[in-house]
Amino acid sequence: MPDLTIDPHLLDDITGGAALDWATSWSRETEERTAVEHGTVSLAGRIRDILDTDDRIPYVSRRGDYLYNFWRDREHPRGLWRRTTTEDYLGGKGWEVLVDVDKLAADEDEDWVFKGASVRPIACDRALVRLSRGGADAVVVREFDLATREFGGFELAGAKSEVSWVDRDTLFVGTDLGGDSLTTSGYPAEVRLWRRGTELRDADVQFRGERSDVAVGAHFDPTPGFERTIFTRALDFYNQRTYIDGTLIDVPTDCTPIPHRQWLFLLPRTDFAGLAGGELGVIELERFLAGDRNLRTLVSGTTVEDLSFTASSLLVTTLDDVTTRISSFDLGTWERTELQLPDAATAHVVSTSPLDGDEVWINASSFTTPATLLRNGEVVRRAPALFDASRLETRQHWATSADGTAIPYFITGDFSRGPRPTLVGGYGGFEVSLTPAYSAVRGAAWLERGYFYVQPNLRGGGEFGPEWHSQAVKTNRHKVWEDHRAVLEDVVARGYSTPEHLGIRGGSNGGLLTSGALVQYPELFGAAVIQVPLTDMLRYHTLSAGASWMAEYGDPDVPEERAAIEKWSPLHNIADFSAVEYPPALVTTSTRDDRVHPAHARTFALALAKAGQPVDYFENTAGGHAGAADNEQVARVESLIYSWLDARIGDAR
Repeated sequence: MPDLTIDPHLLDDITGGAALDWATSWSRETEERTAVEHGTVSLAGRIRDILDTDDRIPYVSRRGDYLYNFWRDREHPRGLWRRTTTEDYLGGKGWEVLVDVDKLAADEDEDWVFKGASVRPIACDRALVRLSRGGADAVVVREFDLATREFGGFELAGAKSEVSWVDRDTLFVGTDLGGDSLTTSGYPAEVRLWRRGTELRDADVQFRGERSDVAVGAHFDPTPGFERTIFTRALDFYNQRTYIDGTLIDVPTDCTPIPHRQWLFLLPRTDFAGLAGGELGVIELERFLAGDRNLRTLVSGTTVEDLSFTASSLLVTTLDDVTTRISSFDLGTWERTELQLPDAATAHVVSTSPLDGDEVWINASSFTTPATLLRNGEVVRRAPALFDASRLETRQHWATSADGTAIPYFITGDFSRGPRPTLVGGYGGFEVSLTPAYSAVRGAAWLERGYFYVQPNLRGGGEFGPEWHSQAVKTNRHKVWEDHRAVLEDVVARGYSTPEHLGIRGGSNGGLLTSGALVQYPELFGAAVIQVPLTDMLRYHTLSAGASWMAEYGDPDVPEERAAIEKWSPLHNIADFSAVEYPPALVTTSTRDDRVHPAHARTFALALAKAGQPVDYFENTAGGHAGAADNEQVARVESLIYSWLDARIGDAR
């Protein structure tokens, strides 16, 4: 049993000795007991084999003459940043390794996790490499010479920095310089123009937002003939102000302006200039700046998910009843063509590079079909089938929420059998759309056992446009749980499962979903997995990056919004076991999570235990908000979760 006498305030100290000892002890107990109940070693080994298989698709991004890729396998658990030519990629030949992260970590005695790299546009001679300690959001940024394969030059200490190239010797930088350099959310509040060979503190401030903003950012568009500087102020997650060469773009703050070459594309969240919320319009930038608002509507009547540009086209990904479509528009003529995609698959644009031509990389998969990678419409890679899906199919149903709204969900499994153990996922927030996708880990650990998996499309997501999201924010946040509850009840009503064989799982905002479900309607399911969650919603805005999410959840310092939050804040609605019996819960987090403070998970698990409710806890010491930093850690955490679930709602119990 965990130490129930620990002062909960000590759990706020992320790396404090008392908190780490408490978390380590309980985590070890959870792992050991789960291994005894179910056995996790063989499953962890299989998951590790899946994650490390050389048959995975190496996804690439073009920069100039090369295709860049980041790759992890058993021999390189921290990964390799590498590149190759188009000819060698299509021919299945070798790679040129640029950065061996395992070697770098060993040489420097650091727990480095690769967080991406930005190659300088057009010249493609240097890169800004981002390295995180243990998977945290805070990164060290280092300049890397692609010719000499050496680090040197620009370097930023660990922080939640924003950095981009202006030219070979100049960067736009937003970082932690103390004082007013950060917003209350912990992100950059100012942008400086940093010239090579000078001190960053001496660099001129080019742009500044307000401390109350979420963040400010800048980038230089190097497109020949259309060179320009773009500054942005993110007022919150859904409102921003954009400045092009110092001129404020006069649109509502909830409308996203996207400049590209001589055009301005607009994506409003609410009606503006003849566009309905969620539609896409375009106008020449000069005309717009002159006051013209006669836009051409490019996409209407569906949900725009993503925009990508090539040298001569615009690619728009849309959703229609959670089914993806990708349309190509010729720039200037706006002639529309629907791209041919694999049947019954969800597709997304992996990569384009408008400065390098019209190449388009698209990935497609479904719950039961492994990924297919297409280049300019031609199949260039197929991922292997890593679990047996021969008897599986996917159906889409619609549940009815409390206010009458129809809520879609997908269910995948073997429908030739009767009620089965069923795992229900979910997110319902931040306008994130959940679409069908292949997960070999879920397939091997869950579906292959003959169990069902359900993926609901709750309000708060973006599956049906901005209004689908905005219906469930702030004082209407309770609608997310009403939708989730409706899906659970519908799954049982259709005979797919029973409450005692239903499990729920969610991470981050999805962890808020599952922790809230646990305290609101525990009778509807048999187990809950609550990963890197938000639970203390009366002070979430004071923890880590929490202040940036008030447009989603509401402000606990505003009486009306606080009153709403108090009704559903998971930590503050836990009942004693003598009054209500909860199903068992597994709460997980990462010590290195600097986005959602681990105190959310720690204090919630402690409060459940003090209330006599059945709860297990696991805290990974690395991994950041993802919960795991490499394939070995992913295998460890996933095998623990699926083994724990099987022991409680599966046939193994």
